[in-house]
Amino acid sequence: MKITLIYDNTVHKKGLRADWGFACLIETEGCPKILFDTGANGKILLSNMKSLDIDPSSIEEVMISHNHWDHTGGLADILKANNTIKLYVPASFPDVSGAKEVVRIDEPLEIHDGVFSTGELSNIEQSLIIKTKKGLAVIAGCSHSGVTNILDAASQFGSPYALIGGLHGFREFDILKGLDLVCACHCTQYQSEIQYLYPGKYVDGGVGKVITI
Repeated sequence: MKITLIYDNTVHKKGLRADWGFACLIETEGCPKILFDTGANGKILLSNMKSLDIDPSSIEEVMISHNHWDHTGGLADILKANNTIKLYVPASFPDVSGAKEVVRIDEPLEIHDGVFSTGELSNIEQSLIIKTKKGLAVIAGCSHSGVTNILDAASQFGSPYALIGGLHGFREFDILKGLDLVCACHCTQYQSEIQYLYPGKYVDGGVGKVITI
């Protein structure tokens, strides 16, 4: 499985643009390409995609973690560039047009073989879970529902191996002991503390970063 960070607060690869928000592309064998979140600005999203040689027409599905501007700002632009997309949103998400199909998710759901949504946790946010040979890769937008809740929800599908995305004000650092890879990006307030405590499993994020599991 390959995860490419397309939108983040920092830049990993020169020539790309950082901005407050989050988006990443998930590519895994036997599964459609999934864009997880769309950042804050459609022009920046599409520009970074172009620089990374990611064709919007190749994206078959989009999953939105929650209805905050820094995760939905590029949605209209990506749907305008590709109107064949299947869109997965939390149950509380407002009406949206331009997608081929909109799936509202409330409870945990297997959307493809080995690919799951946690369901809408705390009535605000869903996270994406991908089963790999090493364990579960958990992709979070902002973790407003709590990292503990997200990992607990993921655990029903297997053993979490990696956590990637925004962790917001998360400080229960002991929870990360059981993971092998942590890429804390976007809104994470305590990145330096996580990196200090877990130098062997911490991975820097940034636009253009590619994580292979």
